[in-house]
Amino acid sequence: MSEFVVGVGLGATNIRAALGNVEFGILRRIEDRTIKAESPDTVIQQFIHLIEKVSADDLGKVRAIGIGSIGPLDCWGGVILNPPNVPFKNVPVAEALQERFNVPVYLLNDCTAAALGEWFFGAGRGLKNLAYITLSSGVGGGAIVDGVLLLGKDGNAAEIGHMVIDFEERLTCNCGGRGHWEAYSSGAGIPKFTKHLVESRPNEFRGSVIEDLVKGGELTPEVLFDLARSGDEKALEIIEEIGRLNAIGFANVNTLYDPDLITVGGSIALNNQELVLKPILANIGRYTVNRTPEIRITPLGGDIVLYGAIALASNPPSVLVSRG
Repeated sequence: MSEFVVGVGLGATNIRAALGNVEFGILRRIEDRTIKAESPDTVIQQFIHLIEKVSADDLGKVRAIGIGSIGPLDCWGGVILNPPNVPFKNVPVAEALQERFNVPVYLLNDCTAAALGEWFFGAGRGLKNLAYITLSSGVGGGAIVDGVLLLGKDGNAAEIGHMVIDFEERLTCNCGGRGHWEAYSSGAGIPKFTKHLVESRPNEFRGSVIEDLVKGGELTPEVLFDLARSGDEKALEIIEEIGRLNAIGFANVNTLYDPDLITVGGSIALNNQELVLKPILANIGRYTVNRTPEIRITPLGGDIVLYGAIALASNPPSVLVSRG
């Protein structure tokens, strides 16, 4: 085992790095809170620090670096453009890391990388059609269709969190668009959607714990799901409504990509598996004409993007190499 790759997963909340290869997967991993800086140089320095730290004495054996990052991106130019949930913009991460470490650097959307990780290491092994969806700080996805990883003209082919699932446009997404899936079902969106429900249906929520939490600015996804698990009726109603909107999003993914399997990850799904999956499974059939695929939580857990970044660095798609 003389050669390694490094995979980096950049999310709005956390950034993770791992040393590994396709034979053994993740051999060593570390993580940190994503730096909330506007300066691209500061962001790049965090990447460099984590890569050096996770590689340690094996840095000279690293032959490539793969990155799965929140988007939107310019994958061909290796640039993180303008993610809606962080302050930094236009970070030329691939060029900077290639100059620093003198190895090829490949950049994909984090959920596209996750789909690749599921394909190489997880539940998608042996399949030609699969999709991955994350419900976390944001909502995102990746897809493999007929054995081809979907990328698109800029590498943003499966930015599903920004598809419209509410034609009434009740909420504004952090990206500025209205009615986007992410505005309702993400870690950032759930408190806002709950606030909207409480304010638009005052008679239904008057005197409830949910109303008090919203008014006090103390409602978080964790609190909402904890209340639902304890049997709070209003919390369960909100979880059901979020689940119905999730089912619309899942149905759209199924209609667009026709996968055999959809795996689900992200902190909201991983920490609340039954509460998240139950309404999706119950409602998806109402919204899609295609046969409903298997839907399950990813077995790769919170490291799925790292697995994908390792797969990317080890076996980059030929189109990414030729156009990079």
